[in-house]
Amino acid sequence: MDKKYNHVLIVEDDKEIRKGVEIYLQSQGYQVFQAADGIEGLEVIEREEIHLAIVDVMMPRMDGITMTARLREKYDFPVIFLSAKSEEVDKILGLNMGADDYVTKPFTPMELLARVNSQLRRYGRFMERLGKQDKEEEHIHVVGGLELNEETVEVFVDGEPVKLTPMEYKILLLLMKYPGRVFSAEEIYERVWNERAINTDTIMVHVRNIREKIEINPKEPKYLKVVWGVGYKIEKQA
Repeated sequence: MDKKYNHVLIVEDDKEIRKGVEIYLQSQGYQVFQAADGIEGLEVIEREEIHLAIVDVMMPRMDGITMTARLREKYDFPVIFLSAKSEEVDKILGLNMGADDYVTKPFTPMELLARVNSQLRRYGRFMERLGKQDKEEEHIHVVGGLELNEETVEVFVDGEPVKLTPMEYKILLLLMKYPGRVFSAEEIYERVWNERAINTDTIMVHVRNIREKIEINPKEPKYLKVVWGVGYKIEKQA
């Protein structure tokens, strides 16, 4: 079991079942939270970090299917339904409403634990992939059809690669990290060259060269704009 994902919520109106499941899961290293109906369950989810919910289908005030439909508006963690019914139609309804698995009462603790472990393993892999994807995306800056990849030091315009000099690349990277923000020539020089700006005429030349490479019409730029008397920016795109 991945200890990072061990917060389990039990939503069940039968107190004895709740307590029995809690004791067994705690003995296996899980941190367990309890709720007596769907309304209480949603309150716990808002308050605590939950990694998996075991939800009874039939409950007073708010049933498990309604609760799961509500939580699916915001959360992706796995849900295992508990039900006294074994009809296939009920199972299909539950899975269609966002449940990941289904256990029919009466069940053995070992059966439920196997389902919990399986779902949390899948959830752990999903979260790790998501984390890697987010990390990769931190290095990729996209503004409209303009894309800069810090990992590969590549620039694309509408999918076509563009060759920039090292200084042109550094200037474009600085501006693309903060689309819409205006940088003065002095600030660009000091950030890119890492020295005090004395003569910033070179910035104007580099900007002109970058425009020639990334703009369809450099005289009417879509991306790299001059804010007269202030500096330069990459225009945000709709």
